[in-house]
Order: sequence, then structure tokens, then C-alpha cells
Amino acid sequence: MKSICVFCGANFNGNPVLQQAIEQLAEIFVAKQIKLVYGGGKVGVMGLLADAVLGRGGEVIGVIPQFLMDKEVGHTGITELHVVDNMHQRKQLMNDLSDGIIMLPGGFGTLEEFFEVLTWLQLGLHNHPVGILNVNGFYDSLLMQMDVMVEQRFLKPANRQLVLTSADAIELVDLMEKIDIKPDEVWFKDRNLT
Repeated sequence: MKSICVFCGANFNGNPVLQQAIEQLAEIFVAKQIKLVYGGGKVGVMGLLADAVLGRGGEVIGVIPQFLMDKEVGHTGITELHVVDNMHQRKQLMNDLSDGIIMLPGGFGTLEEFFEVLTWLQLGLHNHPVGILNVNGFYDSLLMQMDVMVEQRFLKPANRQLVLTSADAIELVDLMEKIDIKPDEVWFKDRNLT
């Protein structure tokens, strides 16, 4: 992978474990010469990750909509900054510029971005590996909900397995580099979901 998109929060809760995970992920990106693609912000986890990669000599590509640039939250010190018209264009360009996707802790926007590109993967619209860096168990409940979706037969097991997860950044990137992506695009054939 030459570039990885990271979805993450525009806020930072001050958690030192999260700070350490950000630093570790930045180290891996620079060591493996992986470009960071992210939402283009200078605030929160976004800004911390961008600065951590830049501080180690890595490349950072940001994609931000104009309305957020107007609010002065864009990071103008990164390698490349793409300003787009809206959030939909932002997600599409971030995905197009990436060979993989990682989600770090964040809020509604982080979840929305992640689940859209995950849905695109399930539908065969791209074949980028997707992973969750589950820092300090942040996404444990979300992962359990995915398992409930499988149990209740709203999500196929093969598609649940598309979500790679680790609490360790090195392990997660390694999993992403090795996965053979095979979404199950076949719809359930009858009302009994067989």
C-alpha cells in the first residue's frame, strides 16, 4: 500500500493511549513510505496525526470541503491540500487517493465516512482493505453490533470479515497488507434469508 486514508475525529479527548497510537501509526506510515490521506483538518486527532507524520518526514494529503476551509480548520502546512465543494466529493476523493482505509476514534462524521466506504467495498465499488484501530477498546460496542447484525442475518459473515480490527497499529497495517478481499455481493434469495 502506497497510501492509506485515515478517518478520525476533529476533537481529541487528551487520552495518552490514543496519543501513543497516533504516534505509532505515524511511525509505521513513514517507515513503510505510506502517504497519509485524511480529512485535511488541523484540529483534533486529525491535526495530531498529520503533524506526527509530517514531523517524521512523511507525506500528508488532505481533502477538505470549502465550508470547513472557511471556518479556518484546514491544515495549510501539509504536503497537498485538496479543497472540494462538499462532503460527498471529499469522501470520494479520499477513497480514490488511497489503497486502504483505517478508522481511529472519532464521532458521527468518522463513523459516517467509514461506513460509506465499507458499504462501497461490500458492493464491489472498490477493493481497498478497511480496518479499525480499536484504541483502548473504543470500538468494542460497535464491533459487537456488527456481530449482532450477522446473528440477526442482516449482514453476511463474509462481509463482516471485511472489517479488520486490532488495538495495535503495526498488526493492523500488516493485516491490511495481507488480506485477500472477497465481499459477498449476492443478495439473500428469499424471505427466509437462506
